[in-house]
Amino acid sequence: MTQMLSTPLLDTVKVPADLRKIDDRDLPQLARELRDEMIDAVSRTGGHLGAGLGVVELTMAIHKVFDTPNDRLIFDVGHQCYPHKILTGRRERIRTLRQEDGLSGFTRRAESEYDPFGAAHSSTSISAGLGMAVAAELSQTDRRVIAIIGDGALSAGMAYEALNNAGALDARLIVILNDNDMSIAPPTGAMSAYLARLASGRTYMGFRDFGKKLTAYLGKNIDRAITRAVEHARGYVTGGTMFEEMGFYHIGPIDGHSFEHLLPVLRNVRDNQRGPVLIHVVTQKGKGYPPAEAAADKYHGVNKFDVITGAQAKAKPNAPSYTAVFADALVEEARHDEKIVGITAAMPNGTGLDKLAEIFPKRTFDVGIAEQHAVTFAAGLATEGFKPFCALYSTFLQRGYDQVVHDVAIQKLPVRFPIDRAGFVGADGPTHAGSFDTGFLASLPGFVVMAAADEAELKHMVRTAAAHDDGPISFRYPRGEGVGVDLPVRGEILQIGKGRIVKQGAKVALLSFGTRLADCLLAAEDLDAAGLSTTVADARFAKPLDTDLIRQLARHHEVLITVEEGAVGGFGSQVLQFLAFEGLLDHGLKVRPLVLPDLWMEQAKPEVMYAKAGLDRSGIVTAVFRALGQKPLEVGAAG
Repeated sequence: MTQMLSTPLLDTVKVPADLRKIDDRDLPQLARELRDEMIDAVSRTGGHLGAGLGVVELTMAIHKVFDTPNDRLIFDVGHQCYPHKILTGRRERIRTLRQEDGLSGFTRRAESEYDPFGAAHSSTSISAGLGMAVAAELSQTDRRVIAIIGDGALSAGMAYEALNNAGALDARLIVILNDNDMSIAPPTGAMSAYLARLASGRTYMGFRDFGKKLTAYLGKNIDRAITRAVEHARGYVTGGTMFEEMGFYHIGPIDGHSFEHLLPVLRNVRDNQRGPVLIHVVTQKGKGYPPAEAAADKYHGVNKFDVITGAQAKAKPNAPSYTAVFADALVEEARHDEKIVGITAAMPNGTGLDKLAEIFPKRTFDVGIAEQHAVTFAAGLATEGFKPFCALYSTFLQRGYDQVVHDVAIQKLPVRFPIDRAGFVGADGPTHAGSFDTGFLASLPGFVVMAAADEAELKHMVRTAAAHDDGPISFRYPRGEGVGVDLPVRGEILQIGKGRIVKQGAKVALLSFGTRLADCLLAAEDLDAAGLSTTVADARFAKPLDTDLIRQLARHHEVLITVEEGAVGGFGSQVLQFLAFEGLLDHGLKVRPLVLPDLWMEQAKPEVMYAKAGLDRSGIVTAVFRALGQKPLEVGAAG
């Protein structure tokens, strides 16, 4: 290792072309500086820290060896892309990560030419990379395509579909398997065990030390010698691998934190590649930052934190999060019913099912990043009389929609779908917003679709779902804290398809579906003060609709506003369909459905996003006045 240089090397690297001018011997210093820069940035913004720390050397080596952006580099998920962003002209903006008008927390095509593919959901990089590789061949363009995929992402079937297709096409594609023994949660399934056997084999462990000696001895001849040695070790350990059976030339495992290992292999692949190649790289999530290395989740996602101690900033204790309320309610129901089981797709902490697993480990299943499988697995359990709660984020439920339709809904199986992260999700932006679940579930015959207005309602809906055996049922709730209502020890069983009047008025009706109810009540205060007597109702159900409630609101009010945290085509559309066919729109009723705007809203604080969408107190008041053809009221002016 060379002596530390006085001038920070990172200051000389604006784009990867600058990195290619740096001597290989100085790369360890640049790696240290890059880690320090990333740690400082994320300590101020929060974000995904551990994954990026684990791929510093790998990211540098790829940009050093390959001619990006002409050569395409595709990240899977994108949690590990922060070092990449720093090295590709975005260092000056890196402290705007995940902030309003700032850098995305993921790769994004509109942000940089070095981001050829937007990534946020898992297991897409090989498919996208294969498309780019085939495009290069068809257009006769001299281009390498490098797709990085994590070991956790290999639990998704899409990755194998892409590998199989790439092998069959004999495509000029480089796949780098980043094996850090950790996705978001500890790895699950046979693939993680298989990779662990490869990486921990005696021959490979000995080869790591042998490689260092080989580097010093062979000098300029290292490329061919290293490749032969890796190939020999690979064949000796495995006798041929699954990846080779799919048509890939498999190299590795190699040390993903050693430039002495990474650079020769990457250069040799660059110069000699013919068909598809898979390079198995072993890294450590959180590498180089002791608090991250010591954390159970390797600091996957963090709030702002103190760089010296690693202590994360905590939100002021207030109401419990919706996720925590769901978890406690499910545990309570599981105590009363041994048929209840929980299913998560690699998100036990995020969905709260880790609490169920602590108490009922045999009744909790983490299936890995495999939402399609999770849904049909739940369907299979339901056929045998069990009561599966398939807990997914709204944005991830989209990945299993065909299974929801075919394997659950058509068969009328009583699978319960707790849908977390409904509505805006703040810093994670449009890729993780829960926008569409109400629309795509309410369109399915026989599906019961609920949304909790507050924490107590969420508890009621957990119990209602547990008791419902007549077909599939879902209930949605947002990220973050609740509104602070008193919670029952155990929820009540709600009557299916029945809403409730929360506040009675005479002229304006606000019909809320979900947690916008609190803002509806605040808006009603302003409307009452302005002389517009306002009813507030909580629909509870988008399907089946409370038709009696809707008739009452339509016949006895001049204005009806529906309010929901979802895209057009959801609850409001169901209400309008009913009103139209009942003839309730024929007598001057002014109906305005308030939904998420028909665009991809960029990241910001949730309250800012709801204000921009017109779904906060002020937006609801404005919608009423516009429906009446009057000038919008300034919130608070009437009081």
